Amino acid sequence: MPASDPARFYLEGEYERRNPDWDRADAGWKAAQVARLLTDHRVSPASVLEVGCGSGAVLLALHERWPAAAFEGWDIAPGAARLWPAQGPVRFHQGDFLQSPMSHHDLVLLLDVIEHVANPHDFLTRLRPRGELFVLHVPLDLSVASVWRETPLLGQRRGVGHIHYFTRNLALELLAECGFEVLEARFTGAHLRPRATLAGRAASLARRAVFALGRERGVRLLGGDTLLVMARPRDGAGAPPVSDPPTPMP
Repeated sequence: MPASDPARFYLEGEYERRNPDWDRADAGWKAAQVARLLTDHRVSPASVLEVGCGSGAVLLALHERWPAAAFEGWDIAPGAARLWPAQGPVRFHQGDFLQSPMSHHDLVLLLDVIEHVANPHDFLTRLRPRGELFVLHVPLDLSVASVWRETPLLGQRRGVGHIHYFTRNLALELLAECGFEVLEARFTGAHLRPRATLAGRAASLARRAVFALGRERGVRLLGGDTLLVMARPRDGAGAPPVSDPPTPMP
């Protein structure tokens, strides 16, 4: 993946060759995480945009939960576009959303996106005026174990195109630097999902034991979890009200 233009990884089909299912197996789980977060905050959006929507499966699943809302998905990858239904309740577009005419949405989804873009500060700052409320899903690749072993970070870089790595607090700091107010940041419990291999199951058991002694420290030590964040533009007015939100994780 040329460092000068990370987008070529997606535009030229390398991501598709290495990930032919476009992570569709995780779509139902991600949609359930987003739906639970919105429900907990009593948010019912009328318009939903996903930037970097991949196969579009998350949007299609969320449409079943909010059928009256307008759903729109964008992705730069031609390979992703081949998976989108020609007709249906979600409008899909292949291209760079930030090059499209200005539009505004109740909810903007960035699910496994910011770790892929060349300049996340510029990307988030330019995207900020386009939405009232933002939900991000961020893999927490950076941990003591991943730095010590290094191969997990290289695997994520070569296999799925992660060029930035985050801990919980690094992700939140990025959002603050880009003008967002974080309303809640929760761990998803990704380490609890069933693992196909013996090594994966062993790692999951180890994480359960360590996380029980302190979740955030455990994630920083062993990794294996992801972060779901709800945020809104700090300088924006009229964000959807958030009534009696759950207590954010310390």
